[in-house]
Amino acid sequence: MSVITQNTPDITQKINAARELSNRAYEDSIVKWHNFGEMFQAQVKEQGSRPYIIFRDGDKRTELSYKEMFDRCCRVADFMQNTLGIKEGERVGTVAYNHLDTVVVYYAAWLVGAVVIPFNAGDSDDRLTYSFNNGDVTAIFAMPDLCERVAGLKSQMPAVEHYVQINGENTAQDFVSMTDAEKYASPEYTYQNNASQETEALIVYTSGTTGNPKGVLLQQRQILVDSHCIADWYSLTPAKRALNVLPIHHVNGLIVTLVTPLYSGGSVVVNRKFSASGYWKCAAEEGVDWGSVVPTVLAFLCEAKGSEVGHDFSKFKFLICGAGPLTIETATRFENNFPVKVIHGYGLSESTCYSCYLPMDLPETERKEWLSAYGYPSIGVALPCNEMDIQTETGQSLQEDERGEIVIRGQNIMKEYFKRPDANAETFANNWFRSGDEGFYKTDNKGRKFFFITGRLKELIIRGGINYSPLEIDEVISRVPGVRAGMAVGFEHNMYGEEIGAYVQKEEGATITEADVIKGCASLPFTKRPKVVLFGEEFPVTATGKYQRLKLKPLFEKWKDVQFRE
Repeated sequence: MSVITQNTPDITQKINAARELSNRAYEDSIVKWHNFGEMFQAQVKEQGSRPYIIFRDGDKRTELSYKEMFDRCCRVADFMQNTLGIKEGERVGTVAYNHLDTVVVYYAAWLVGAVVIPFNAGDSDDRLTYSFNNGDVTAIFAMPDLCERVAGLKSQMPAVEHYVQINGENTAQDFVSMTDAEKYASPEYTYQNNASQETEALIVYTSGTTGNPKGVLLQQRQILVDSHCIADWYSLTPAKRALNVLPIHHVNGLIVTLVTPLYSGGSVVVNRKFSASGYWKCAAEEGVDWGSVVPTVLAFLCEAKGSEVGHDFSKFKFLICGAGPLTIETATRFENNFPVKVIHGYGLSESTCYSCYLPMDLPETERKEWLSAYGYPSIGVALPCNEMDIQTETGQSLQEDERGEIVIRGQNIMKEYFKRPDANAETFANNWFRSGDEGFYKTDNKGRKFFFITGRLKELIIRGGINYSPLEIDEVISRVPGVRAGMAVGFEHNMYGEEIGAYVQKEEGATITEADVIKGCASLPFTKRPKVVLFGEEFPVTATGKYQRLKLKPLFEKWKDVQFRE
């Protein structure tokens, strides 16, 4: 039986409705640029020799100006198009991490009009092969230390035609060297204006509550629109410099602190990896003005209190924080320790990145009130590129303080879940994008709706800003000898936003312990492994027999402050 991968006309109509504002048709774009390349070239003309990107790997530092970055991207675009034969609409996969060359690959692909599928190198081989096969990848770009892993999976990805090593002179076997190719490629490459705002640009595979990950398909329009709104919200100018410590395979690190500074003509410091002890040192040395983090980063910075001593980071004004549950305790603790504001926000890969923020014009007392006075930190008000609402399951709008599903519509909403008409039908059923998150709103004296997120209707566990499917972990727990049934539970945690526990029913007569279950889950990476195991006689269920995973969360409350180590 063939698998249906195309949306029906009815589904397409609902998706189109969810991409329009109530007072602005989708065709009336918020941004003026015809495509990403046009925006990039305009900024190069305007900024020229001004720095765009600084890459930091510890104390090692590489800086490229706008012109230098554009030249490198043009060389790689020339290599992609004229050597590899990559055409507009074809898909390029990356197996990489934060690096200057990774950014070059992304931007070069967008100049060509190709689609980037970034893979989280910390995820499993099964996820890698599924993402690239499902996404119809024709070329894979991998870092030198990841080439061997990719090479071992070639037989499982028969459609991939080209394997390219991103960085380094000594190329892995059967891999083409991008470094060598750049030497001979033309820096005069002129991107084709065939690309438009509707050209597909990015597929981000995100965990679902069941089955394989879903591919969130974004076009150049959404990338430009969300970057425009973020830049405008924070009044970013060419004088402003961002600090990025988040992984750039995810939309937060990619859109907020790479494309947004480019869109505003500013600069960005990209770190190879996050270091709590070196964060403020880097911020001071580079003269950073702002950054983007997840709640886990705030918690780690609080744990490393004292590392800021002796460094002048007085330019550093605010940190955007989202992509995971932020507790009032974490936000308050951070602001009590450091003279940097936390600007809370909310969004999803499906809305490109951010959909709302706390306003920047709030008096300090009012900002702190929105962060702490209502049981949850407010995620702010909707950005102009989209509208938000709280609705029932059938799409009826709810009143202030009533809890329902957070829904979004606007020009930053994805094109679709790639090849998933079933998921699209459910997600866009009411002509809005349904987030699966529960929330409510309160109105201020200006009539603005301030939104709050209270939990997830979907059962994803968000640990440190990364989504994990609990059902995937359930399977591993349930395979442990002596376990009758097991359920992964994401419980509130001050360090990671959420941490992972396991609720287990023993087989009759079994004598297994907590340590046995944890050891039995050793096939999972530590980040995905249960840290606490509780035993019980039965699972909470609905009248129809469906498990109620969220009812187990309070059982793990006493481990909220415990930092677990491998």
